[in-house]
Amino acid sequence: MSYAIWVLFGSFVVFMAMGVPIAFAIGSAATLTFLLFMSFEQSIFIVAQQMASGLDSFTLLAIPFFILAGNIMNRGGIALRLIDFAKVLAGRLPGALAHCNVIANMMFGAISGSAVASAAAVGGVMAPLQEREGYDRSYSAAVNIASCPTGLLIPPSATLIIYSLITGGTSIAALFVAGYLPGLLMGGGLMLVAGIIAKRRGYPVSPRPSRGEVFRAARDAILPLGLIVVIMGGIISGIFTATEASAAAVIYALVLALVWYREISVRDLPRIIMESAVTTSVVLLMIGASIAMSRAMAFGMIPNTISDLLLGISDNPLAILLAINVTLLLIGTFMDMTPALLIFTPIFMPVVGDLGMDPVHFGIVMTFNLCIGICTPPVGSALFVGCSVGGTSIAKVIRPLLPLYAVLVTLLLVVTYVPEISLFLPRVLLGYGS
Repeated sequence: MSYAIWVLFGSFVVFMAMGVPIAFAIGSAATLTFLLFMSFEQSIFIVAQQMASGLDSFTLLAIPFFILAGNIMNRGGIALRLIDFAKVLAGRLPGALAHCNVIANMMFGAISGSAVASAAAVGGVMAPLQEREGYDRSYSAAVNIASCPTGLLIPPSATLIIYSLITGGTSIAALFVAGYLPGLLMGGGLMLVAGIIAKRRGYPVSPRPSRGEVFRAARDAILPLGLIVVIMGGIISGIFTATEASAAAVIYALVLALVWYREISVRDLPRIIMESAVTTSVVLLMIGASIAMSRAMAFGMIPNTISDLLLGISDNPLAILLAINVTLLLIGTFMDMTPALLIFTPIFMPVVGDLGMDPVHFGIVMTFNLCIGICTPPVGSALFVGCSVGGTSIAKVIRPLLPLYAVLVTLLLVVTYVPEISLFLPRVLLGYGS
């Protein structure tokens, strides 16, 4: 069993260091692990079989639909409308444009389902506005980078769908509803720190908007935000499943961008569909390879070994959860969110199961944790995009990011040790756990 751990993770690290694409590194590491127990032909057959059977899931249909809906909304002029609405909500707070950036990322990220898309769309608009108001480029970029993953917690979230699949059917509806309070807490914490910094630096306060401006901004934002209402309202009321909701999201996005706003035309659809198909293929290939790796881990009893190791270190649940969070934070610095979720969920699930931790709660904790990872060097995707659209470098943005990192880690621990933050809404709205 110890050999299986070294072969699986050792070969995976070697393949990654060689620059092998993540999906192929995962699949190759799984194949090498199977070779410890069976012939080459059998190993190849099992890996291929696991990849094919793992992707044969009705639940997974939600991922391409949500990706397509997000891409349609990205092209449909939604970001500008949400930013205008966020300006109204930010009001006359110190550093109002920074607050606007956080609020816009929360709304647009929830609609698009992508932290990178949110960082690019919202940051691309906000960076020039903040620079004209005298904001430091690095500070503006740091706020954008730290806040762009908030939409991954606020549903609809493809990340939570993947988690549900990995854990064998944790309720997607419960996961979606559970993400609201932690997502809002994450955004609120960032706004608090950003506001304190803005106050100290004397950044300007936005002028009070007129009633007409408030009305126009709210009117323009209500239809894009209606997508969340349609999806979550349908799921909570039982009108449709999460997968059916993803198809409804595509129809809603098409009507909004193609007919109502007319920001895209029928000629744009083939390119949008092709981009969505490419993104979907990358995600599904990683999922298939990770399912094969999960099978290899189970075959070598790796999750049990790691579970016994962690439980042997301490019998204090608080200490074990802290160790899991520290491990995931370190993993997030060099691995993107989806592969980290796919690889380490099967490893830590037996541990938290022995601790009596609810799988919905753990899903939110993992997602929150890995949201921080995509903002950190050396391979944080949100970090790279945020620096690019913000016109600054990673070296310059790290210092203003530090207090934002601090509040994110603090809130992660709060969400970890206070389960009701995640489980209150699922219990009230869905009767979860009753």
